[in-house]
Amino acid sequence: MSPVQQRGLALWAALLSAVVCLAFLPLSRLASVLVLLAMIGVIVAFWYIARPRAEHDVNLRLDDLPETTYRQPVVLVCGDMPLTWPQQSPVLIVTQGCWIRVEDHQDLEQVARQILWQRPDWGRQLSVMVSVCPQKHVDSEALTSRLLALRWQISQLRKETGQSVPLILNGQIGSAMTDDMLWQAAIPGEGWTVWRESNAPCSIAAWVTTGGAPVMQQQVLMNSLMSWFHQHVQAVFIDENPDVPVIAPAALLWGMGPILAGSLASSAWTAWLSRHTAMQQVAGWQPVGTDSTVISPFPDFILPLLPEGSGLTPRARTWRCALGLFTLAAIAALLSSGWNNRQLLHRVSFDIARYDSLSMDDYGPKASAVAALRENAALLDDYARNGVPIRLGLGLYQGERLRIPLLEAIRSYMPPPPKPQPTPKPVPKIVRLDSMSLFDSGKSVLKAGSTRMLVNSLVGIKAKPGWLIVVSGHTDNTGNPQLNQTLSLKRAEAVRNWMRDTGDVPESCFAVQGYGESRPVATNDTLEGRALNRRVEISLVPQANACQIPGKHPAPSQDDGVSENKTE
Repeated sequence: MSPVQQRGLALWAALLSAVVCLAFLPLSRLASVLVLLAMIGVIVAFWYIARPRAEHDVNLRLDDLPETTYRQPVVLVCGDMPLTWPQQSPVLIVTQGCWIRVEDHQDLEQVARQILWQRPDWGRQLSVMVSVCPQKHVDSEALTSRLLALRWQISQLRKETGQSVPLILNGQIGSAMTDDMLWQAAIPGEGWTVWRESNAPCSIAAWVTTGGAPVMQQQVLMNSLMSWFHQHVQAVFIDENPDVPVIAPAALLWGMGPILAGSLASSAWTAWLSRHTAMQQVAGWQPVGTDSTVISPFPDFILPLLPEGSGLTPRARTWRCALGLFTLAAIAALLSSGWNNRQLLHRVSFDIARYDSLSMDDYGPKASAVAALRENAALLDDYARNGVPIRLGLGLYQGERLRIPLLEAIRSYMPPPPKPQPTPKPVPKIVRLDSMSLFDSGKSVLKAGSTRMLVNSLVGIKAKPGWLIVVSGHTDNTGNPQLNQTLSLKRAEAVRNWMRDTGDVPESCFAVQGYGESRPVATNDTLEGRALNRRVEISLVPQANACQIPGKHPAPSQDDGVSENKTE
């Protein structure tokens, strides 16, 4: 996966996280933002860890690598080269796969890292071929040390990639006994096979039977190569070693061709043949000079037997990862929406149950419960009118089935009866009489004919226990204030005396007061105002033990109390 694709996936994951956290999580806004920031931090950390890092340890030009979508086997070739590399680039693409030359065997692991950095999806299709030409080696000990180093690097490569990188062991010699390349392969589960460019693959027995004496000579030489190879090459990779795990080869190849670049006249190969045959020189031990352009340096026939890459391209893998992230986000959104709807149902159901559990006589809690129901009803009505919010959506909204029970509960509510109005306190009734109608100017004796006016004016004034009849006299500011005070008092006494004598009312029911000019009800600057100030006022004032004959306690009547006050 390329860095651009990784950044795209990181942004996609951040976007999905924002949608889920801000729109669906059943948390407060602050908590949702904190969760979002934490998730973004995790995404950034994963992206930083997973992003590929460039390797600069090996100066290897791999500009000719196949495209990222390449899925055929890729083989790293290290060890001896029997022929000159056919091109300047270390990458050789053939019909059935790709060969990549590793010049120094110590750089195998680093070259593989560089390839996987450029092509991260090639881990599955990567293989290693170790080529050994005994005719190019003099010291067998040095060769063993070289192969042990390769064994260690291959084991480390397997650990880093997590793939069982197949190992192919190739032994190749040059001989004048053949005019073209002869290959023999030992593949686990398939036996021994002879491969020639001009013939179909066959078994060794069939090949020797049909080939005659030349083939028999070639096979004897190939058997010698196999024996040397098992002892000096294969054993290095499969022998038990406490420091390096065993690496069983996926295939063993032996090749023999007419030419071999860099062959030595005296080598480990010739020493082996002399030691096992007791012959110092045999015709055909050494290669002959032939045009190498017509001979393939590698066993291309082995490529179809090697593992290929997985079927998914990096783009397809990116889309799969994006779909996986979307699926996770959708699951999280569905779970959050379900939880939000559950909380809504639980809250509304709880409010309805609380309302039903309260008695209608419990006015305060009942009113609080119905207020909560009205808030829920307004909320559900808003959802019905304007649409369900996204945090309750995704097809999981269940609020509609609660609207009818909620409205029925609200309709069943009976408000408490109105509070009784407080009884108004009795207000004293005041009767105001014009002094000029009752008395002559400056006099305190009732005029003749004033009786009718007194009777008509005092119809509502009734003596009763607990009420005091207050008679107060008033004058204007004309004349001497002291004389006005005395005159007002005498006029009040005259009216009291008349009411006492006429109505047979005990004197204890009366209180007489003279205010003179001290309490005007109008201005004294005009004739009309002075006329209004000249008056006698009679009023009923509640007072305990008033208007009672000593020694007698009359029973209360229905005229007492509030009803009595209303008439006064």
